[in-house]
Amino acid sequence: MAFIVTALRRIGRGTFSRLYEAIFFSSILFWDFSLAIVNTFTFKRKIGTVVPKGSPGEGGVWPEYIPPREDDSRCSCPALNAMANHGIISRDGRNISFREVTDTVRSTYNFSPTFCLFVPRYIAHILGRSYKTGHLDLADIDVHNGIEHDASLFRRDTFHDFHQGMPDPELVAAFIKAASGPPLKDDAKYTPPGSPGSPSAASAKTSPYAPIVAHVAQATAEVDLSRTLTPRDLSRCLGERRREAKAANPQFSQDTGHKMFGSSNASTLLTIFGGRTRDIYTFLTEERLPEGWESRVRERMGLTMLAFNSTVFRVELGIEEEVQQPLNLM
Repeated sequence: MAFIVTALRRIGRGTFSRLYEAIFFSSILFWDFSLAIVNTFTFKRKIGTVVPKGSPGEGGVWPEYIPPREDDSRCSCPALNAMANHGIISRDGRNISFREVTDTVRSTYNFSPTFCLFVPRYIAHILGRSYKTGHLDLADIDVHNGIEHDASLFRRDTFHDFHQGMPDPELVAAFIKAASGPPLKDDAKYTPPGSPGSPSAASAKTSPYAPIVAHVAQATAEVDLSRTLTPRDLSRCLGERRREAKAANPQFSQDTGHKMFGSSNASTLLTIFGGRTRDIYTFLTEERLPEGWESRVRERMGLTMLAFNSTVFRVELGIEEEVQQPLNLM
C-alpha cells in the first residue's frame, strides 16, 4: 500500500508540475508578444536615458569597476561578471537572489521583463532551487551542460579548464579579429586598454584580467576596432569553435539546446552591444562596462524574447558546419 501511495503521489506531482510549466511558458509567450506590440507602437527611449533613473549606470555613469579578488565567485557569463565587477550585484559574486538577478539585468542591459524572469527561473530550476526564495553564487551557474556548455566562444571547455570564471585570451582575440562589418562613422580612434596611451593601462596591470588584456592587445594591434560584428561573423565564429572543440575535447557534447544557448549568448553582442567592436573589446577582455556605455536596445519594454530569438535563429541557422558534417542517425 505504501508503494502505491508513493507512486501515485509522484505521478500526480509530476503531472501537476508539467501542466504548471506548460501554462507558465504559454503565459510568458503571450506576455512577451504583448510587450513586442507595445515596442512596435511606442517611441524608443532617448539616448542617454536607457538605464532607469536611480539605477546603477544612469546616464552612462557606472559604479566603480573593481576586478575580482582571488576568493570571489565568477562564472562563464561576462554580463553577470561585469555586474559584479561594478558592484551592481554583490562584488564577491555570492549569495545573490534570483529575483535580484531579474531586476538588475533588466535595468542594466534593458532586456524585457519576460526574458529577465524566464532565464533566472530556468537557472534556479537547473540548480534545484526556488526562484522566489533561492540564492546562488555566480560559479553555481557553471554546472556543466546546464547553462554552461562546450564550445563556448570565450571559454575553453571544462574538460580543459574546470574553472570558467575568466575568459580565454586566445579565443577573445580570435573573436575580435573576426569583425568584418563596416566601420561606424561616430566611432573615434580607439586605444584598447592595456596598450600604450590607454587611460586604463595602469589599472589593467593590477587586475587578474591583465594577462588577457595584454595578449588581446598584442594580438589585435592591427585590428580596426571601429568595425562592427555581423550575424555572419558570429555564425562563422561559432562554427569554427564547435569544430575546434569537438576535435580537442574527447568528452565533447552539445545538444540542440546548448547550441541555441551558444547562439543566444553570442547574439547579445549584436543586440545589447549593437555589434560595436570597441565596446565589446572592453566587455570581453576586462568584463567591464565602458564609460558612458548604455544598452543599444532602446525599446520601451526592452529586448523581448520574440525580437531576440529572431537574431538568435539567424545566427544559428547560418552556421555552415552544421550541414557539412554527416548525419548521425544511429
